[in-house]
Amino acid sequence: MRYPEKLLSPGEEIKSQFRPHWSRVAREGLLSILVLVLIVLIAIQDFAGKTWVIAALAVGWFALVISGFIRWWTTQHVITNERLIHRTGLIAKSGKEIPLEVINDVTFTQSIFERVFGTGDLLIESAGTHGQSRYSDIPNPEAVQSLIYQVREVRKMELESGGGPATESSASQLAILSKLHDEGKLTDTEFETEKRKLLGGA
Repeated sequence: MRYPEKLLSPGEEIKSQFRPHWSRVAREGLLSILVLVLIVLIAIQDFAGKTWVIAALAVGWFALVISGFIRWWTTQHVITNERLIHRTGLIAKSGKEIPLEVINDVTFTQSIFERVFGTGDLLIESAGTHGQSRYSDIPNPEAVQSLIYQVREVRKMELESGGGPATESSASQLAILSKLHDEGKLTDTEFETEKRKLLGGA
C-alpha cells in the first residue's frame, strides 16, 4: 500500500516509505503455525464434535491473527522532502505529520535482539506542539535516522533561501554531508558513499 501521491503538496517528493519491521507480526505468524498444526492433529482424530472444534479454532485464529496483520499492513511511515508522515488504519484511520524544519533531534535505540533482526525504535524530538514522538519496529533505524537528518538539512536550506525548490550546489550539498559527518550522524562509510554519489563517482 503506497502513500497516495494526491495527498502530496506541489513539489513534494517521497524519499522513503515503509511498513513496520516484519517482527511486528512474528507473534501472529507463530500463532498461525500453531493453529494449523492443531487443526491437522484434530482432523486425523475421530470423535464427535470435531467439526465444531476446528471451526472454533478457525474463528479464534481469525480474531487474533488477521487483525494484527491488518494493523501491520496498513501502517505507513513516509519520509518526504517536507515532512514525516505516520498513518495507520484500514477503515478508521489516524495519522501524524511532523514538518522537517521543526525536528530538533532524532535518536534510535536497539536491543541485542532487535539488532540481530535489523529493527529498532526511533525517538523524534520536535519544537512546538509536536514534542516527542516514538515509533517502534522501524526497519534499519540507523539508516532512517541518517535519511531524516539529510532531508531536514536540505529543507532548512530551502526555507532559508526563500522557500523555493532545492537548487543547492554540489558544494552546499557537500557542506551538509560534512556537517552531518562531523556531528556523528553519518558514519565514515556513509559519508564517503554519499560524497562519491554527489561528485559523480560510483
